[in-house]
Amino acid sequence: MKHTLTLLTCTIVFFISCKTNTETTNNPNTENWIQLFNGKDFSNWEIKFAGHQLNDNYKNTFVAQDSMIRVRYDNYTNFNGKFGHMYYKTPFSYYKLSFDYRFVGEQIEGGSHWNVRNSGVMLHSQSAASNEIGQTFPVSVELQLLGGLGEADRTTANVCTPGTAVVMNDTINFDHCIKSSSKTYHGDQWVHVDATVMGGEYMEFIINNTNVLRFEKPQVNGGFISEKQAGKDWDKAQIIETKNNWIAKKGHILTKGYIALQAESSPIDFKNLKLLDLCGCMDKKAKNYKSYYVKNKPESCEY
Repeated sequence: MKHTLTLLTCTIVFFISCKTNTETTNNPNTENWIQLFNGKDFSNWEIKFAGHQLNDNYKNTFVAQDSMIRVRYDNYTNFNGKFGHMYYKTPFSYYKLSFDYRFVGEQIEGGSHWNVRNSGVMLHSQSAASNEIGQTFPVSVELQLLGGLGEADRTTANVCTPGTAVVMNDTINFDHCIKSSSKTYHGDQWVHVDATVMGGEYMEFIINNTNVLRFEKPQVNGGFISEKQAGKDWDKAQIIETKNNWIAKKGHILTKGYIALQAESSPIDFKNLKLLDLCGCMDKKAKNYKSYYVKNKPESCEY
C-alpha cells in the first residue's frame, strides 16, 4: 500500500511538472505587448516643456488619472506658448503602436486657432533630453490627431513633419502636414489608433481598423516647417544651438527614435497605450524566438 501511494504521488508530481513546463515554454506566436503606461504614474516617461527644464511638468499639465494619461489646462490662465511633450524613455525602431484617444472640453485661451482639438503622437523623435531649453517641437514624425469641429470634414491620423519629410509615390513630399483618408470624429468620442512603424522603411496609420495613410523613408529635412525656408525657420521653433547639426543631416533616414505625446493647448485623454516590438531574436532554436519579429536582433537570443 505504501509503495502504491508513493508511486501515485510521483505520478501526480510528474504530470504537474510536465504541465508547468508546458505552460512556461515560449510560444513563438504569442505576442508580447509592452504596456507603455502603468495606469498610475509617469514611470518610464520624461517630460519637456518649451522654456522649462527636463521633467518639469509645468502646471501639472500631464495628469495620470483613471488609468489614462490626461492633458489638462485647469491651472492655466493663458497657454502662453507652453508646448509640451512627454516621451517614453526607450527608443524603438520596428514596432506596432496601439492606443485610444479623445478630445474633451475647450481649448485654453491663448492657443492658436489651428490648435483647436489638435494634438499628436511623435514617432522616431529625438529624445527629451536633446531638446533645447526653448524648443517648441522635437524633430520627429508626427501622427497628428484632430477632432471634428462640428461641421466640415477634418481628418485624423495625418502626418506632420517638424524638421522632417517623407516619401510618397516615390517622391519626397515636403508638405508640413499631409492628410489621411480618415473619417471625421466629432465630439468627445474615443477613437482607436494603430501605427505600424518599420524602421526607416515605412509607416502606416490605422483608424478604427481602417488603413488611412502610408508613407516611406522618414528623413531629416533642411527646413523645420518649410523646405522653401530651409535653414531659416529653425529659429522659429527655438532650435538655435543645434540648428546647424540638423541641417547637416538633411536626407538622413530616420530608422529609430522616441515616442512622445503632445500637449499643445487642447485637452485630450490617452488610454490603452501599448507597443509590440518587432525587433528580436529570429533564430528558431532560441528560447525567446518570436514568429512575428521582422528585424533580427541576434544579441538578444537566449539558448
